[in-house]
Amino acid sequence: MAKVNMFGTGFVLQAAIWAACGMAFILFGYDQGVFSGIVENDDFLDTMHHPNDSLEGIIVSIYNLGCFFGCIVNFLMGDWLGRRRAMWFAMIWVIIGATLQCSAFSVPHLMIGRFVTGIGTGIETSTVPMYQAELCEANKRGRLVCSEPLLVGVGIVISYFFDYGMSFVGGQIAWRLPIACQMIFAFVVIVLVFGLPESPRYCYKEGRNEEALQILSDVYGIPKDDPKILAEQEEILEAITVETKHGGYKWRNILKRDEVSTGHRVLLAYGMQFMNQVGGINLVVYYIPTVLTNNVGLSKNLSMILGGCVQIMFVVGSIFPTFFVDRVGRRAPMIWGSFGLGICMMMVSILLSFKDYANEHVTSSAAVAFFFIYMLIFGASVNCIPWCYVPEILPLHARTKGTAVGISSNWIWNFFVVMITPVIINRLQWKAYLIFMCTNLAFVPLVYFCYPETANMTLEEIDYLFTNPGKGAVQTAKELAKERRKHGRVPGQRIPATRAEGAGQGDDEKKQIGIVSDVSDEQVEQV
Repeated sequence: MAKVNMFGTGFVLQAAIWAACGMAFILFGYDQGVFSGIVENDDFLDTMHHPNDSLEGIIVSIYNLGCFFGCIVNFLMGDWLGRRRAMWFAMIWVIIGATLQCSAFSVPHLMIGRFVTGIGTGIETSTVPMYQAELCEANKRGRLVCSEPLLVGVGIVISYFFDYGMSFVGGQIAWRLPIACQMIFAFVVIVLVFGLPESPRYCYKEGRNEEALQILSDVYGIPKDDPKILAEQEEILEAITVETKHGGYKWRNILKRDEVSTGHRVLLAYGMQFMNQVGGINLVVYYIPTVLTNNVGLSKNLSMILGGCVQIMFVVGSIFPTFFVDRVGRRAPMIWGSFGLGICMMMVSILLSFKDYANEHVTSSAAVAFFFIYMLIFGASVNCIPWCYVPEILPLHARTKGTAVGISSNWIWNFFVVMITPVIINRLQWKAYLIFMCTNLAFVPLVYFCYPETANMTLEEIDYLFTNPGKGAVQTAKELAKERRKHGRVPGQRIPATRAEGAGQGDDEKKQIGIVSDVSDEQVEQV
């Protein structure tokens, strides 16, 4: 795939990489939210012959099933395509799917279009965070990758208020135009990607070392012989040597327990995205107007307005991890966020349970406040952290396939939740929210005991957490964090061997996994 030098080097190129990744995630959010207003549109319902709640759930959720299959496509083809071509390939699927959707006059036609669009989104979402993570420094990785889920919220808000504005227009354009506008974002991404470099880590893995070194130089805006560039190159090559020293890596070994615990790390990635979806977020994203109308008892117009305002809280909450995730880490927001989400769902359930009594309007309306708080907490925690955590927790040799597996968890459970939501909110009413209360509270001990902290570590340094047979990754991460606070460290630089004492490995073995650096102290100071 051709590359045009559109953005030069250094900061401008870094900004262009972020812009392309961000636009892809705005598209992701727009796709997520655009049907929330459409499923209540009278002309849409007439065209689709007023589907019941079960069929409505399938129409909406088949998009997520397409996203799951998109992850499978990326699992099989991602290493062959590379990061840039995979992003371009994803946008083609989105454009084709959007064309099919906006021209639909029957449910099967619409469902095929949503499925095709979903394939593109699945490829996109299992490529973009990985691409961004591999093209930034360790101390900036959290902020940059977490800004992408923030832009998901921006896309959702755009789609909500666009749907609301078009609802006053009437006719078929009121729902066909919002669907068609997905293509605008896709075309912008296609243009931007032509001017971006390939991931240097992908190039090193493919043996294109000179190209990879030039990319590192261009992205950081410094010469190829700069100590910072040479140190990062050495670190990547050492990690590749250890990860593949027993021969080429095969996809069938994705869950195998090897020297860098690849299988364990893939399961952690899968579980992190599972938590992102099974806490009830898509009940709010896809169906909040329906929930406010059917469960709370508000008018259709007021439900649409409040639904859009609720999504704004998603964006506001996501500002926190975008700027502070590298300072507060990954674990704490997930633990406290899951706890807060569980409490919100419990309060919604309690307040809606009074609907059968005299003060039903007062208590039901009070539940709206907890939907706002829920989205604020979700944006500040469980929204952003999994998208950052999945690509960084995985070793390079399995990063493409492992990310595809991890993101597939997001989409298959997204599909499940979206498909059952119309049924449970109509038939279980307030009891439906107790399900999500339980799932969120269960995630608190899961994160505490199973997920290590990865903030401010290089992607290769994270390998070290999983190469200690005598200690778990969580405990090793805590010890390294303690050493970092005690001794200090240049952000993004490997931990010297003297600070990894007690890890159960000799210096030779530590050097194999990239913990010991051959860079001199004077070079480190220059970095």
